[in-house]
Amino acid sequence: MKNLMKNRIVLGLICIILSLVICFGLTPMFNDALKSKVSIVRVSTDIRKGDQITEKMLTTVEVGGYNLPSGVIHNVEDVVGKYANSDLYQGDYILGSKLSDTPMLKNAYLSRLNGENRAVSITIRSFAAGLSGKLEAGDIVTLIASGAGEMRETIAPAELQYVEIIAVTASSGTDQNVQAAGNDGTEQELASAITVLASPEQARLLVELEQTGGLHAALVYRGDSVQAQKFLEEQQLILKELEEEKAQEEMPGESVAETEEKPIIDDAGIETGGQ
Repeated sequence: MKNLMKNRIVLGLICIILSLVICFGLTPMFNDALKSKVSIVRVSTDIRKGDQITEKMLTTVEVGGYNLPSGVIHNVEDVVGKYANSDLYQGDYILGSKLSDTPMLKNAYLSRLNGENRAVSITIRSFAAGLSGKLEAGDIVTLIASGAGEMRETIAPAELQYVEIIAVTASSGTDQNVQAAGNDGTEQELASAITVLASPEQARLLVELEQTGGLHAALVYRGDSVQAQKFLEEQQLILKELEEEKAQEEMPGESVAETEEKPIIDDAGIETGGQ
């Protein structure tokens, strides 16, 4: 019984000591951490991927030092002159992982060309032809030709059922993603051309349709790249089938002379009959 009482007393003393340590030791330290302020660099205006960062794009603010993300930049000097690896928006912290010392390759999407496909641009002749300015890089579209050929027909060639857009370009030559209002309230330029990834046969057809009629883009899919690839694989199957059909049509058949009865000539050179 005495041992049990002693154990309870010891346990009680330990609890009291722990509570004192928490109240007068850990809690003040935690509060101090919450109250401590540190200077960090924030974005004061939207920065696009690939842009070189200037001092005007940045601001320094004091925030609570507790639970800040690792790699956050504290000094403006560590950011100015570097390039953004991703889009940065007003109010964002700047992390070291989002910065690069070297400029990004301009028109990086052209580095996807491997000798098998071609990058070819086609003109957007009207607001409606470009999906009212809503086309984006990565979209899968069907290209429909209007006023094509001597008959001025509207056709949707099987070769152009699923085509990937790799760039949307304004008349100034600037690539853009969407038609939207600029930061200063002015409206961005409308897209005047789209660049698509095409096989040699598709590129030839696109150039022909560009010269003989107008092309309209009908959006098929926008979203996950894995799903988009399935549409492109389906287009490859269509192209392969068309190529096989064309090869069969071009195979030489038996000539009329080969189907007629051939006369038999004897050793004296006299015709004796036909087979």
